[in-house]
Amino acid sequence: MATLAALLYHLLPLFPDLSAVWLAENLRNAIFINVILAVFNMLPLPPLDGGRVAVGLLPYPLAVRLASVERFGFFILIGLILLPTLAGQYGQYVNVIGWIIWPPIEVLVRFFYSLAGLL
Repeated sequence: MATLAALLYHLLPLFPDLSAVWLAENLRNAIFINVILAVFNMLPLPPLDGGRVAVGLLPYPLAVRLASVERFGFFILIGLILLPTLAGQYGQYVNVIGWIIWPPIEVLVRFFYSLAGLL
């Protein structure tokens, strides 16, 4: 979807000015949101696709151990999502998911923005 949005960006000169501004903003947002969702989905946690990829790539003994976490994976994921809010109540900044996914998000967004001719 991010690739499609980046390629559609090249069609903006065909639209009237006001429509092109609106469409450009929406295409930039589409690129950003799709990259975030793709990177988040590839976290190596079993309820996510990245967990299934990790289970497929790991040696059998480790794959079995990781696959056994799947029934708790949703709760682990919710805990990691809520951790910044809970830590913020105590004046701490702990954003584990953000620390993990933000670097690849930045790289991929730059790639797709350059594909769209935005950089």
